[in-house]
Amino acid sequence: MRLIKLITFMVVISIANLYSFAADDFESAPTREELLARPNVKGALTAIDAWIEGNRIYDQIPGISVGIVHNQELLWSKSYGYANLESLRPTDADTLYSVCSISKVFTAIGVMQLRDKGQLYLRDPVNKHLSWFDIKQQHEQSGPVTIEGLLTHSSGLPREARFDYWANDLDFPTRDQLINSVGEQETLYPAHRYFQYSNLGFTLAGEIIQALSGQDYTEYMEENVLIPLRLNDTRTHYPEELRGQQLAIGYDGLGRSRSREPTEPFFTKAITPAAGYTSSVNDLAKFIIWQFKLLDGAEEHVLNPHTLQEMHRVHWVNPDWSATWGLGFVARRQGERTLAGHTGSCPGYQTNFSMDVDKRLGVIVLTNAGDGQPARLVDNIIATLRPELEKPAPDSEEEIPDLSVFEANFSNQHWGGETAVRQWGNGMVAISIPSRSLTMQKLKHDQDNRFYRENDIGLRNAVISIELDQSGEAYRMKTNDSYRYSID
Repeated sequence: MRLIKLITFMVVISIANLYSFAADDFESAPTREELLARPNVKGALTAIDAWIEGNRIYDQIPGISVGIVHNQELLWSKSYGYANLESLRPTDADTLYSVCSISKVFTAIGVMQLRDKGQLYLRDPVNKHLSWFDIKQQHEQSGPVTIEGLLTHSSGLPREARFDYWANDLDFPTRDQLINSVGEQETLYPAHRYFQYSNLGFTLAGEIIQALSGQDYTEYMEENVLIPLRLNDTRTHYPEELRGQQLAIGYDGLGRSRSREPTEPFFTKAITPAAGYTSSVNDLAKFIIWQFKLLDGAEEHVLNPHTLQEMHRVHWVNPDWSATWGLGFVARRQGERTLAGHTGSCPGYQTNFSMDVDKRLGVIVLTNAGDGQPARLVDNIIATLRPELEKPAPDSEEEIPDLSVFEANFSNQHWGGETAVRQWGNGMVAISIPSRSLTMQKLKHDQDNRFYRENDIGLRNAVISIELDQSGEAYRMKTNDSYRYSID
């Protein structure tokens, strides 16, 4: 018994030291202002900014809001375009968007709170807590549909409840309709055999929260998650009264006409735990900052830090490794790194937040277009910025020339698109727009208005000059005796 107590004491001390070290590590980290003053970080953000805005224009995305969290601060945020195309109301970091399936992360937190209170086990069958859950099990060898299966999308349940709510009139079922219809559905797969993304599964997770807490789902989530985290602009519903003002109007994806049509408001009713929430960049940044603080030992509320780590960790891997999932969180690979987060896809809105938790880097992209592709933006932002944040501060105060006067977007004329030229450190980068990935060519500064590119073995293979007009604005770029002119 003494040995067990000694081991327990040593584990507790080790954990305390771990979080103490993490907090000290944060205190010694560079501040937001110090990072933004570094030429390489400033250059990366300038390139990201030009690439996002350029692609937004070519893709005809009405509005985009972006936030980047590093350590325990909102490092950078910027918004593009409009929340309302009719009134031309600009987007900002407080603009609300439907975040759709990001709702699942919040629902999972509610479930894990109840688990930590001893009110449920993840291995519990769903019908232990929901007596009306009587779906037809089509697989004799299947184990029960469990709570863990709901949170990892490995339950074998179908994707949706038995109603047509994602198309046509966006008519979502009521709670009574959902309860009365579950028995008419059947499982797709044996439990814990395959991955099948399921809004029905997370709807049931929300029902379990309601059943065990004795509170309405929204009431529980506000009282135990949203209000404690001070997420004042995050709601479990679509606030129609703010539509076209603080709440961005959603717009359908482009069709053959290439026109953006506003999406009708929608109210998720019984499907709220899976897809009902609205939020903003500023609120989701608070949410990410809370997670980083919790893991660094600087916060001790809403969840146990070990529970959050458990949620971030991979709990499901498909037999062919095509899908991996945490508890509520998407857990996926980007190169050699693991990212945790979630995507939201609702009519008129596409959203994403992803975190490199170990590097304490999180990125949020919210769009009000049905074809906004935020995950592509998020991945490129992380891949571009992360290596720059990891670089040490310069040993000396290297004098960096101000080359911003040469920044402009130059037309590619007959080939379509454009080239954005932006300062990065003591040189420039040329960015192709539009492009699916943020790729850049480095332009080294020669002298005056002259720059050059190098080939793979360090030899100059192009000399570029950027000419200014009488007002001092960059107006044309000369490469190989050919001119490309700036775009107003």
